[in-house]
Amino acid sequence: MIMITVAFLLGLILCLLFGVPYIDFLKKKMIGQYIKDCAPEAHAKKQGTPTTGGVFIVIAIILASIVTLMLAEHLTTEAFIVLITLLFYAFAGFQDDYIKIKDKGNDGLTPRGKLFRQIAIALLPTLYLMMTSDTATIVNIGSYAVNFKWIYPIFAVFVITGSSNAYNLTDGLDGLAAFTGLFAFIACAIISLVNGSVEEAIISATVAGSLLGFLRYNKPKAQVFMGDTGSLAIGGLLGTIAVLGKFEFFLIAIGFVFVMETLSVILQVTSFKLTGQRIFKMSPIHHHFELNGWSEKKIVLVFGLFTAIMSVLAIFCYCVAYAGVK
Repeated sequence: MIMITVAFLLGLILCLLFGVPYIDFLKKKMIGQYIKDCAPEAHAKKQGTPTTGGVFIVIAIILASIVTLMLAEHLTTEAFIVLITLLFYAFAGFQDDYIKIKDKGNDGLTPRGKLFRQIAIALLPTLYLMMTSDTATIVNIGSYAVNFKWIYPIFAVFVITGSSNAYNLTDGLDGLAAFTGLFAFIACAIISLVNGSVEEAIISATVAGSLLGFLRYNKPKAQVFMGDTGSLAIGGLLGTIAVLGKFEFFLIAIGFVFVMETLSVILQVTSFKLTGQRIFKMSPIHHHFELNGWSEKKIVLVFGLFTAIMSVLAIFCYCVAYAGVK
């Protein structure tokens, strides 16, 4: 538990320290966000806000994780797989952000190109798990253990890729992704600690601390956005930790807000293509609430507290189920 606290505080401190010089660098280089024409009118004022803040989040996470894992004597191959997966997703996200900045627009990688990269990266932790664990294909659904057999690799890649995309969709308001992610990773740290996945617990704690530090710069009115560099990486990491920690289905509760954001987009697109009608005023769903008169602060607070409640529920259900299995 001491190492979990150390990981959290180290992630927090490093993110706070790295934030100031990196944001200054972005401002000097005039590396800012371009806002889509279809975005709510209130977002126009965000034009030019520095982006790619995910760079200093990821650096803080990696450094804090390595230091804490070394202190805890758990700097294992599995820990490196998790951190390398995070780094690869950050590279993919940075490529997307770089194209947007270079083209002075909001169209980065093509959807197909982005998805291909996400799937390819998700194969790394999936193959590692399949090669190192005799129980890799067994998934705990409540107190029941189900063997997915040959379907499991597909399922694992889906979880990791889906998590990356879902978190990316959530990153649309100042502080929203960071605030919801904070509670989600605290839950991951606790669940990982319960099941003995020390590496995942420590890394989750550093992410939670780093996101809290990032909120210092990303809360309304944001000084910097994490960009796809941060959102694709952190979302992919969330799925990776759930897969390697073997609590895949509990991620539905932990990341319920992220799932809700994704479903709102799917429903909106499907409804419009089939009927020509839109279900929401705009998707992802946080924009729907925004267009209904909710302030950004209110949406962030409500979505964050809802994530906290669902995370507590996930932890409770996992502990009950884990005790039942034991």
